[in-house]
Amino acid sequence: MQVINLGLPKSGTTTLARALRRAGLHTADHRIKADQSQRPELAEAFVADLIYDGYYRTGDPLARLDEFEALSEISVLRERHPAWPQMDHGVLMAIRAAHPQVKFVASWRDPQELSNSMLNWTSMVARMQKAALPGLPVGYGEEEADRIRWIEAHYAFLEAIFAGDPNFLILDVAAPNAREQLQAFTGRDMPWWGQANRNLANRNLKKAGG
Repeated sequence: MQVINLGLPKSGTTTLARALRRAGLHTADHRIKADQSQRPELAEAFVADLIYDGYYRTGDPLARLDEFEALSEISVLRERHPAWPQMDHGVLMAIRAAHPQVKFVASWRDPQELSNSMLNWTSMVARMQKAALPGLPVGYGEEEADRIRWIEAHYAFLEAIFAGDPNFLILDVAAPNAREQLQAFTGRDMPWWGQANRNLANRNLKKAGG
C-alpha cells in the first residue's frame, strides 16, 4: 500500500482514483470490482468493511487489502451500519504503525461546495441524516450549516492527528497545481488530472447551457 485517501465523499475521490490508476497504481475505490481482485470472496466488498475486518480480526486494517497499492474512497454510507474509517483515530493509528510507508492524502473542496455536492447526489443527505455518522448524529445534516460544520471538523481532526507528518497532504482538488502537488507528494508521475463523476444536476445544467 502506498497511498490512502482520507477525504470525504464528493471531495474529488473519483478524480483521485482515476489519477492514481493512470499513474499505474492498483487502486480500490469504495467497492472492489470482480476484475480487481484475484480473490473471489472480495468481489463487491466495500473497502470500509475490509478495513474494519482487518483491524478487528488481526490488528492491521490493511490485512485484507494487500493486493492494492492505493485506496481512494474508503467510507460506505448505509442507514443502519455506515463505516467511515477516515474518521476513526484507532484505525488511522493502526495503519501508521503497521505501514509506515503509507502516504495519506485528504482530498479537499471548499466546504460549502462540498456540502452542495452532497445535497445534489442521489439522496445522500437524506441517508446521512439516518446513518449516525461519526460527528453527525441521527437528525443532523439536513441544514447546510450542519454539514459545513461537520466537514470542517473532519479536516481539522486530520490536521491535528497528522500535524508535522510529511506523509500527510490535504489536497485542494480544484487548485491549479493539484496534479503537481500530488506528483511531488507521491513521487510518481501523474499523467492525468481533471474532474470525474460530476453531479448529474451539474451535467444536465451544462448540457442545457447553464
